[in-house]
Amino acid sequence: MTAVSIERVEKRFGAVRAVAGVTLAVRDGEFFTLLGPSGCGKTTLLRTVAGFADLDGGEIRFGERRIDTLPPHRRNTGMVFQNYAIFPNLTVAGNVAYGLKARSIPATDIAGRVAAALKLVHLDGYHERWPHQLSGGQLQRVAIARALVIEPEVLLLDEPLSNLDAKLRVEMRGEIRELQQKLGITALYVTHDQEEALAISDRIAVMRAGALEQVGPPAEIYARPATPFVAEFMGTTNLLAGTVAEAKGGRVRIAVGVIAVEAQAQGHVKGARVMASLRPETLRLLLPGETPPSGWARLEATVARVELLGALTRVELRASEGLPLKLAMLDLPPDAVAPGKTVALAYDPARVAVFATA
Repeated sequence: MTAVSIERVEKRFGAVRAVAGVTLAVRDGEFFTLLGPSGCGKTTLLRTVAGFADLDGGEIRFGERRIDTLPPHRRNTGMVFQNYAIFPNLTVAGNVAYGLKARSIPATDIAGRVAAALKLVHLDGYHERWPHQLSGGQLQRVAIARALVIEPEVLLLDEPLSNLDAKLRVEMRGEIRELQQKLGITALYVTHDQEEALAISDRIAVMRAGALEQVGPPAEIYARPATPFVAEFMGTTNLLAGTVAEAKGGRVRIAVGVIAVEAQAQGHVKGARVMASLRPETLRLLLPGETPPSGWARLEATVARVELLGALTRVELRASEGLPLKLAMLDLPPDAVAPGKTVALAYDPARVAVFATA
């Protein structure tokens, strides 16, 4: 296993800083994901690790070995591309063996290593098939086998599932994660899909405009976003701008128009302008006669729209002065909400993230 150290890495394209002084430490055997919208620099950063993009500043190390001065074929990385990059004129076995032949591995060893790699990705018996005879998921497995057969120190994956349909993406992401854990290999994974990142990562780095917004475990990134951008990018949220009306004992009361939002938060003083992030699933609808748990806050709102999605119900509401709110609940009684109805809501202040604003 190999740790990856990315130190103050810079990459420019003309006047654009595609990667702006990024520093990251990826641990041995970790599944680490670079997540962000298109154009944020995540693929460029991955390409600097692979050696496909030269640095304009900084260093990259695998363990104690500096690798950013080495050509790609000497870095011992396995790369899985978004478009698979399968050679159409080679069989499955030929594609998987390509990297071994390029490294002058003895022919007597190649067949055994190719067979072992194909077995890992559940393609036993596919050696002589041609790429045009394979499905999208099978082509992606060939690409993964080709990356793993060279026994890389670090596995690099650039949006490997984006060309697959939704159901197959879910299956393949589970297979990739299971394979990475089985081999204990360090993996650096790029995606713009938040659900994908949350499902398979040990840690996530959220990127924006070439820089890091937040790095942490999936649960922390989702539940305790460090910035409003992370809160909005990592799923639906109620992002409310207001002013701290009261700050006492680690709890703040935020005036958002004429309503108040309470949160457990430190470092915010009375009068400060802030934003509060309240996830739709943290709001609980109170049925008639129901009281919220001890320590929870409550507010009232009017139902504007109801969207039934099977077990999940999404509700759009309007609080005082038309302030929009979103609620998401499982197994909501069908008669509990209806457009125009005024309802009571409760939430745990500990699950409200608060951000200082200028």
